[in-house]
Amino acid sequence: MIIDMIENSHLYLPINSNFRKAFDFIRNKDISNLEPGEYEIDNLNVYGVVNNYFTKSKKEGLWEAHRHYIDIQYVITNKELIGYTNLSQVEKYKSYDENKDIEFFTGKGSHVIVDAGTFVIFYPYEVHMPGIALENSEKVKKVVIKVLLE
Repeated sequence: MIIDMIENSHLYLPINSNFRKAFDFIRNKDISNLEPGEYEIDNLNVYGVVNNYFTKSKKEGLWEAHRHYIDIQYVITNKELIGYTNLSQVEKYKSYDENKDIEFFTGKGSHVIVDAGTFVIFYPYEVHMPGIALENSEKVKKVVIKVLLE
């Protein structure tokens, strides 16, 4: 897991050749005015998903992981908690969905506050729980950039 401010995104470009496309989308698109939905950036190699939602309690959250895509989760408005844990700390809740590249788990982990202007990178098999309320539920706008593993 990597967590940082968008101003520092250039530091992570050497990690993956598609990170430039992902961060350019965040920085150069007027993402605060994009409607919820999926946005093609580079075919299936890199695409974005814009979401508006109300944060939920930890009890309502599920741990998730992916196998083929890296998540770059960028909070556009407000803030949320995002959990992180190791596979050894969770138990499978739902089987892997190949079409959506996602599987769900139950278990324990830690949470960090992710404010607007902050991104978090999760590699496949890094188990995470997005969309959690700090104290009270609030409306969050976020874009998740999916980057295919090289």
